[in-house]
Amino acid sequence: MNFDSATYRATLSRFTTGVVVVTAAGGAGMVVSSFTSVSLAPPLVLFCAGNTSTTWPRIHAAGRFCANVLAAGQEDIARRFSGPGDRFAGVPHRPGVLGSPVLDGVHAHLECEITDEHPAGDHTIVVGRVVALATGDGTAPLVFHHSRFHNGAALTASV
Repeated sequence: MNFDSATYRATLSRFTTGVVVVTAAGGAGMVVSSFTSVSLAPPLVLFCAGNTSTTWPRIHAAGRFCANVLAAGQEDIARRFSGPGDRFAGVPHRPGVLGSPVLDGVHAHLECEITDEHPAGDHTIVVGRVVALATGDGTAPLVFHHSRFHNGAALTASV
């Protein structure tokens, strides 16, 4: 390797991503930096959980999760679910079909059952089968680019 971790991180910050909060029953929730579609048939998604996360074991134990794709204007929720304390305090939500919290006002949400886990360096790749989903009405996504939150409204202008 001819680069350090700071250079690696700075380079990856150039990739624009959506902002996703993964939740599970029992008050577990965390922001994930990697979330993507895996398969259409069956419908599968994945997220990556840090091996040092204190929240991931609680989501693992639940066996299911909800991937809440945050909407523009929900930066405060992203920050809350990235830090310590009661992450759900003051965040309106309801139980989803599988019992995992669905956050109010999100751009989209996908409720999943965990099907596979794969160790990958300092993270675990978590694969989930989607059993329920919905999109928000008239919302734009919250996106993360160059280590900052941005309103993704321009991305949805042509949709």
